[in-house]
Amino acid sequence: MTRDVYVLDAVRTPIGRYGGGLAGVRPDDLAAHVVREIVARSPGLDPARIDDVLLGDANGAGEDNRDVARMAVLLAGLPPSVPGATVNRLCGSGLEAVVGASRAIALGDASICLAGGVESMSRAPWVLTKPEQGYPRGHETLHSTTLGWRLVNPRMPEQWTVSLGEGAEILAERYGITRDAQDEFALRSHQLADRAWHDGGYADEVTLVPDTDVERDESIRPNSSLEALGRLKPVFRPDGTVTAGNSSPLNDGASILLLADAAGAEQSGRAPLARVVSRAVTAIEPHLFGIGPVAAAEEALRRAGIGWDDLDVVELNEAFAAQSLACLAQWPDLDPKIVNPQGGAIALGHPLGSSGSRILGSLAWQLHRRGGGRGLAAICIGVGQGLAVVLEA
Repeated sequence: MTRDVYVLDAVRTPIGRYGGGLAGVRPDDLAAHVVREIVARSPGLDPARIDDVLLGDANGAGEDNRDVARMAVLLAGLPPSVPGATVNRLCGSGLEAVVGASRAIALGDASICLAGGVESMSRAPWVLTKPEQGYPRGHETLHSTTLGWRLVNPRMPEQWTVSLGEGAEILAERYGITRDAQDEFALRSHQLADRAWHDGGYADEVTLVPDTDVERDESIRPNSSLEALGRLKPVFRPDGTVTAGNSSPLNDGASILLLADAAGAEQSGRAPLARVVSRAVTAIEPHLFGIGPVAAAEEALRRAGIGWDDLDVVELNEAFAAQSLACLAQWPDLDPKIVNPQGGAIALGHPLGSSGSRILGSLAWQLHRRGGGRGLAAICIGVGQGLAVVLEA
């Protein structure tokens, strides 16, 4: 018999823009900060009782190498007896970490876990492949590890290795999603995110990073307009519809959740924010990655024994407006008004390894403030996967 798994707390940094206020902070330090903060927020929690720390990280090529989760445990000052593991499911890494920790607790392998993710896209390094022989005569090429494909295996079909933005263009074309619809979706994201910050919607979950001046998510543009968005040129196709304005930006940030079974919750002295009801991961052709959440969300709902009408809040990570709208087009029974009511990644930002745990933590806090209800968090994943989790408060 499996155990119930509870979200006891969720905390994140403000999300910094590329080259912005968090660019000077190493990713292992960002991760250590949220680990340290979430433990401090539960004075009754004995850190030595933490069974494992799982962190998602999509890059791992720079200062986040060498198992950034274990580095965060040590840098945060937790007892060296607390283990840590880093997982990589690209954009879904943070949510994957939570899924893995929740399964360990449900099966009785753990009682208390920390799970989340981290990414510094600003500090992602360039990499240089080793030459096939010593003393190469030609030029060597540095590859950016910030985002997307690099060092592509020549055996991989070309159709599958298109850029993420081109994948969004493919979906816009396939589903007839206009430029105007994308810009309207993006503007809504900025307006709702700005309103949520003004109304205190993020007060419970955001912790400021020491020695930085970032006080809220840096990518939000409260003064954006349809006219301003309409002036931006397409990025991926000359005659396309996907622009920098209706896409998520490059970002830095970290997020983490405190998970426990009933005994762990009692030991921590925390009342649960929500309970993990179900989880699902699915896959699709790589170039159609943007609709990866469709099947994952449907499967998570099936496992929870509920339908779209039973949900009160949905957090859908906004990699691109076209991608999000393509998902919504396949969920006709979902009320779009309950999707990302506090804004999404187009406004808040998309620090890859952190985004999945960011949306789940925000979902838990929203359900808690509502006094109960059900919610779903879903995220698309590069190379064609989708991940979803259902919570109940």
